Amino acid sequence: MSEPIHVAVLMGGWSKERPVSLMSGNGVADALEKVGYRVSRVDMDRNIAATLADRKPDVGFNALHGVPGEDGSVQGMLDLMGIRYTHSGMGTSVIAIDKELTKQRLVPAGIPMPKGKMVSSESLYSGDPLTRPYVLKPVNEGSS
Repeated sequence: MSEPIHVAVLMGGWSKERPVSLMSGNGVADALEKVGYRVSRVDMDRNIAATLADRKPDVGFNALHGVPGEDGSVQGMLDLMGIRYTHSGMGTSVIAIDKELTKQRLVPAGIPMPKGKMVSSESLYSGDPLTRPYVLKPVNEGSS
């Protein structure tokens, strides 16, 4: 009988979305273990490359939210380490996390997107940047 596939579930990290990442990462790890995968739960820190080199997973499951899990950083590291992973590749991640870059790529291709406006955080103290209601999102994070 062959060894089960070893999946490193990357979660946590240092973004503002750490708590959500830990919840989703543990949920993924629980589900993978339930169906027979060998799982390493990896709470992302600055020593991630050494941790992964030590654990030698067959594949990485990216349950990281925000930077560095969705901005291409982790994807580039995994590419360099030769570890297959779930998630978009590095180039796509770099574009997709940045709302303005995404809009610059999609609108010319005919994909409709809501109108928006880039504003500085400081300008929000002097008044509304748009007519209400509106949603504020950091340009390169996922949370509103």
